[in-house]
Amino acid sequence: MDVRAYNRQAWDHQVSVGDRWTVPVSADQIACARRGELDILLTPSKPVPRDWLPALADLPTLCLAAGGGQQAPLLAAAGARVTSVDNSPAQLAQDRLVAEREGLAIRTLEGDMADLSMLTDESFDLIVHPCANCFVRDVRPVWRECHRVLRPGGVLLAGFTNPARFLFDAERTDRIELTVRYRIPFADDRDLAPADLAQLIAEQEPLTFGHTLDDQLGGQLAAGFTITGFFEDRYEASQGDPLSEYIATFINTRAEKA
Repeated sequence: MDVRAYNRQAWDHQVSVGDRWTVPVSADQIACARRGELDILLTPSKPVPRDWLPALADLPTLCLAAGGGQQAPLLAAAGARVTSVDNSPAQLAQDRLVAEREGLAIRTLEGDMADLSMLTDESFDLIVHPCANCFVRDVRPVWRECHRVLRPGGVLLAGFTNPARFLFDAERTDRIELTVRYRIPFADDRDLAPADLAQLIAEQEPLTFGHTLDDQLGGQLAAGFTITGFFEDRYEASQGDPLSEYIATFINTRAEKA
């Protein structure tokens, strides 16, 4: 299966059904960002600390795999010079919708987060990469491309999934039980039972991959980054995620290119 092509279609479908990561920010959120009150979510609940962000005025900023009318418009409203790259045309359309509604300038490019060959070396000072690398089979090329397109001193803000999420049936199927069933690294198209994979595809859910921490954290270090910030996140109680009652299953990192 061509995972990138399938996930492009699946995320276009998620826009049509209003997945939370496809719902554009409000005019009030844009107004707050214009005042410097900027809350950027890369994982479900906790915003990125504001002191993780450099001064944004006219800052060349890449929102990577971040379509949906959320991070890119907020950063543009705060003064950044934003390019948004996403695999889903419908997600990029959400960025453009907010840009047109709020009079913002956002450059949108359809592309693969693991292949940014359309972007020149050392062309950005900030990359904002929400929890999306679970939709590619190999995450290390993502980190290498981030390092290539960042200027020296540039900052990468990334959210990603703790591989513990992928151990359990409850994450991949509609069976709400925390039964350890899968190994890490995990791949929907390799590890799900045929019936569960068929159901996922019939419902046009994106295919996901559970990467090791060696590939997530070690991959950033191997690409040449220094990790300068770290925090964990989880779903809020109201979101009904059983695993979040026991452990935070999302990670945010701040990394710098020397």
